[in-house]
Amino acid sequence: MPTRYDLVVFGGNAGGLSAAVFGRQCGLARVHVLEPRSAVSFPGVIGANGLDVGYGETVASIDVGDGGDLVVTTSRQTYITRAVLVAQRSPAAGWEPPVRSIGGDRVLVDDLPEHPADEDVLVVGYTDHAVELTAQLADMGSGVVLAAKGMDPSRLSPVAEAALGTLERERRATLLYRSLPEQITDVDGYPMAFFNDRRTPDLQFDHVVFASGRDAVSAADVGATDAALATGRVWFVGDGDTPEGVPSAPSSRVARELIAACFPELALPEPASSLAQRREFPGVIDELRAEHYNATITHFEPTHSDLWVLRVKPDHGSVSHLPGQYASLGLGYWEERIDDAEDPNLDDRWDKLVRRSYSISSRIFDDHGYLAGEHGVEELEFYIVLVPPTDDNVPGLTPRLALKRPGDRIYLGPKVAGRYTLAPVIDPASTAIFLSTGTGEAPHNAMVTELLRKGHHGPIVSAVSVRQWADLGYREQHDELVRRYGNYHYLPIPTREADVPKRYIQDLIRDGDLEAAAGPLDPGRTHVFLCGNPAMIGLPEEHDGEERYPEVTGVVELLAERGFTLDRRNQRGNVHFEEYW
Repeated sequence: MPTRYDLVVFGGNAGGLSAAVFGRQCGLARVHVLEPRSAVSFPGVIGANGLDVGYGETVASIDVGDGGDLVVTTSRQTYITRAVLVAQRSPAAGWEPPVRSIGGDRVLVDDLPEHPADEDVLVVGYTDHAVELTAQLADMGSGVVLAAKGMDPSRLSPVAEAALGTLERERRATLLYRSLPEQITDVDGYPMAFFNDRRTPDLQFDHVVFASGRDAVSAADVGATDAALATGRVWFVGDGDTPEGVPSAPSSRVARELIAACFPELALPEPASSLAQRREFPGVIDELRAEHYNATITHFEPTHSDLWVLRVKPDHGSVSHLPGQYASLGLGYWEERIDDAEDPNLDDRWDKLVRRSYSISSRIFDDHGYLAGEHGVEELEFYIVLVPPTDDNVPGLTPRLALKRPGDRIYLGPKVAGRYTLAPVIDPASTAIFLSTGTGEAPHNAMVTELLRKGHHGPIVSAVSVRQWADLGYREQHDELVRRYGNYHYLPIPTREADVPKRYIQDLIRDGDLEAAAGPLDPGRTHVFLCGNPAMIGLPEEHDGEERYPEVTGVVELLAERGFTLDRRNQRGNVHFEEYW
């Protein structure tokens, strides 16, 4: 005898599972999911909600039986049901990736790498389907970044929206809600995503996966007869891409609309409260913090009121990284600000995170006075300055971070990345020079510590330009390094102290101070690392096919006059610069 159900859902994707779960929540005792593959998109949803699943089943026909119920015939058996939802979707006809991209087996569409464990994968897309691919890769052990410019989480299916929150909270995926690469090219045999966006640095991956646009399958694809469609109880997940008169709705709404239309006897739960209503609920901020934050501030030491050293310990995941790399921090727009500035469009953002990437610093010495090591580290250190608001820019993160203290919760992104590392320094007798302004010193703290810890015996010089002596958050540690290591030199330069002549990093090169500390600036055995104010670095820009240096002379131009070359993606050099500061 055919099995009887209240609702049969064809498609174990995010939209189909969301409808099945909602049906159960509304009181439907018999809900069945048909999935043509061997697994659904989110397996954990099945057991948690008591769903039946028929794996490897495709729908051959949907018709009306003698009693008025719908008869669903699959590749294996027959079901009797009051309502059907066709959630299965297919790649949109004529769809092309929205990004100029290389071809090859490392760039895929709607497919997963063969062995993605421990590989870095970029997923590009903003729909349920993109979330499904991201979750599958995370479950398989990949380091996943989802570039989802255009994504509105409220337009995702409930299952996909919940999955995104879990992936972020457990640091299993990095979500770039506002970013999309401009192009993907080949660099040393691997895809490099160029974002051309200061919010998002360029990143290299093992694979790139595009989530294609999706269309609803047609009634003919599932063998739905005119009689079955006429009942109004055969629904489709669709975004305006189903024939007129065929009941359909986007995955974010289809469950509620289907249940309301096909099961009028059921009392539907109230829809989620609007943002304006939620803001008035007692405890809503605690709920938002629990939902979004995944790390704890363990150390918060103000150098002064506008400059801090803080350490962050994640709840999940590793903190392993290379000296010089960066990670992202985030706080909710619901957190209080230290200033009186008003965030633009705050009502639309109030329940969301504001994120920013920061270079990872180093405590330099551990609790026993030894050089900080890479083993036993459970937290990341950051060196951050308060950014004041201006007419053109209202910073979102640092005015909120200023009010935090040890024990407070925070968001820490899972993707520790960056190509600004010590990789080019392979000769322990070579010269390594680190030039920075302000908190641009952060990655250099970690790099200097690493070189000394590993026995680098060539000259090491770290120079940093700040406004006042009080802006040197690591001065005592660097002075101690100078006392301990004869090959290390620290050159702090305050520019606004009354009793100190006003000089800049460029003056150290012009006046010979850098050579006095490091020895001759030999391009053949010297690597220079630059991080901080773009005016100090002075990168050349292309004008009419010709590279020109800025009007204000920067370090790059001064070094180029001495035979140094910029280290670029397509041309190795000995002057390295942090592109994301």
